[in-house]
Amino acid sequence: MSSQLAIHPLSFVEQGDDVIVGRTDTGSYAVLPSDGAQLLRKLADGMTLDEAAEWYKSAFDEAVDMDEFVEALTELGFVSDGTQLAEPSAGPRFRWLGVALFSPLAWAGYSVLAVVWLVLLGRHSDLRPHPGQIFFTGSLILVQATLTISQIPLLFLHESFHVLAGQRLGLRSKLNVSNRYGYIVFETQTNGLLSVPRSKRYLPFLAGMTLDSVLVCLLGVAAELTRAGDGSLSLVGRACLGIAFTVILRLAWQLQLYLQTDLYYVFSTLLSCHDLHAASKAITLNRIWRRLGWSDRLVDEDQWTARDRKVGSWYGILLGFGLVSAIGLTLFGSLPIAFSYVATLFRHLFSGRFDALFWDALLSVAVNGGELVLVLFLSRRKRRMNAGRAPRLLRQESEV
Repeated sequence: MSSQLAIHPLSFVEQGDDVIVGRTDTGSYAVLPSDGAQLLRKLADGMTLDEAAEWYKSAFDEAVDMDEFVEALTELGFVSDGTQLAEPSAGPRFRWLGVALFSPLAWAGYSVLAVVWLVLLGRHSDLRPHPGQIFFTGSLILVQATLTISQIPLLFLHESFHVLAGQRLGLRSKLNVSNRYGYIVFETQTNGLLSVPRSKRYLPFLAGMTLDSVLVCLLGVAAELTRAGDGSLSLVGRACLGIAFTVILRLAWQLQLYLQTDLYYVFSTLLSCHDLHAASKAITLNRIWRRLGWSDRLVDEDQWTARDRKVGSWYGILLGFGLVSAIGLTLFGSLPIAFSYVATLFRHLFSGRFDALFWDALLSVAVNGGELVLVLFLSRRKRRMNAGRAPRLLRQESEV
């Protein structure tokens, strides 16, 4: 007990009555009470275990189980084996770009673009977003191809803005590309986000939505600039509006907080919570099980912080707002698009003419059917593969 612990470089960020402690190089974090964080600081500063235990008893008038405390620190990966401590890594490669994209000058440019877009909306009703803009041409397969292909760079840009907003703060953010059920998926990982003050986390969370908003304005202005000589929207302009509407749907999707969207992390941070989603879910289910008398299904709520439990007791109201937004998105977005697609499909398939539109509609059905079969096949294959694997313990990393 008279020995010292080799502690990796840690960040300490106060948040309410708690302190978020963690390693930015691995993304391992823990929420400690103030006294526990102070004790850890003493150990990191070089105090021996005996000295730290005596200091704690003197400071808080109670003894601490150092063996248990050290065991917890070891499980979190805070304790080095003594051979090598983690060295501070070099600054992020594209920090300069993040600084430029979120500089005052850049925000001024985004604001001017938004004002121009709003003025154009007031003058030209055909620029105002509506579901019909998805079908910018009579060819269904061209619509599908354009919207599908455009989503890849747009999603990449969305996640890249998250990454750059993190790198702007000097954090080691990175963008991962994976394949899920036959689709390309971009995922942002920012291990060090919890190592910065709460006020600095909002921009990395909102950066993707910022990019989406800029894209909607930019595509709307492009549609206006590419008008035909008679004042009508050109094919390029209509395609821009169709793509812009898909981005608007993605922005509306962010309101579904129960899916732990970007806005969920904003609210969670604003409310000084650490695992609000899981805490509120457990509290809500516990209330249901108590009413039904199913005490065997109750979950121990003490595994979450007092703040998470307090907010989680009423957070269901915001989840209800997310459900309302999901219903609105379905009624005013998804369903009108689906109805228009089916109506156009039937009109082309049963017109009695085997023209280009007929074969176009037939190819559209084949492509959609093929995608559905592929998703079902890959989903079934994944379940079979997972069923044959032994369960593994994974460490959760901080993600945006």
